[in-house]
Amino acid sequence: MGRVGVDLYPNELETPLRAVRSFTRYVGGFAGNVATGLARLGVQAAIVSRVGDEGHGEFVRDFLERERVDTRFLAVDPYWQTPPTFCEVWPPDRFPLTFYRKPTAPDWQLSPDDFDGEEVADAPLLYATGTALAQSPSRETTLAAMRAHRGTTIFDLDWRPTLWDEPAEYAGLAALAVAAADVVVGNEEEVDAAALAARPERLVLKRGGEGSRVYDGGEETDVPVHPVEVVNGLGAGDAFAAALGHALLRGMSLVDSVRRGSVAGALVAAQLACSEAMPTLGELEAAL
Repeated sequence: MGRVGVDLYPNELETPLRAVRSFTRYVGGFAGNVATGLARLGVQAAIVSRVGDEGHGEFVRDFLERERVDTRFLAVDPYWQTPPTFCEVWPPDRFPLTFYRKPTAPDWQLSPDDFDGEEVADAPLLYATGTALAQSPSRETTLAAMRAHRGTTIFDLDWRPTLWDEPAEYAGLAALAVAAADVVVGNEEEVDAAALAARPERLVLKRGGEGSRVYDGGEETDVPVHPVEVVNGLGAGDAFAAALGHALLRGMSLVDSVRRGSVAGALVAAQLACSEAMPTLGELEAAL
């Protein structure tokens, strides 16, 4: 559930945006990337979001359907257009993003009428992110879906201050989402921004090159990174989330699920694309 759009990645690496002459278009956004990642791992995945009524929205839908993602709950917004996101690529660790999501975007207009609430509530796994809380009605729709969900709910803190009109609202809203989640995922900056009164029972703390730290009840475990030569770090976190959820669905522990997620993220970081770089189950198993 959440953000989807198109990513425009430069064909010239290590080049400022003002000097880039050509781009390649991909499906992007947390929901688009994670749904694709799950489908490639063999999970029956559906996306709950909105796109515009134009060619970019059709591109998103066509790609997801080719990947065998269920798009019944990918609504078409009659007014707002599918948002593009431009990036620069400066390996290994600088990938500035330029979002076109103001004053709003279709997925921020997500309403309960866009999907079957009971079907979503019955799904074994539901993903939601902090970006979905930045505007109404997506904010209320997302929180209600998380609270109604009867399976495992994964909440990615996804703190992007440039997408908030009132960044100070993030902490309080993130706390509401964390209270409705079973597993919380975020990096150190995102956890700090959420200003949580207490650490969640099950938290996956992403620490960049230092790997991940997994808190599961009273247990604390460090999981190392899978070393690769980074081309584009964008999308690695979405591949991580998809493989994490796939492993949880298979009954693996949170620590073992994070290990698989770390490898999946590394495989995507070694390529330029995000959605189109998501590993298949065979590729993930081979890397493991």
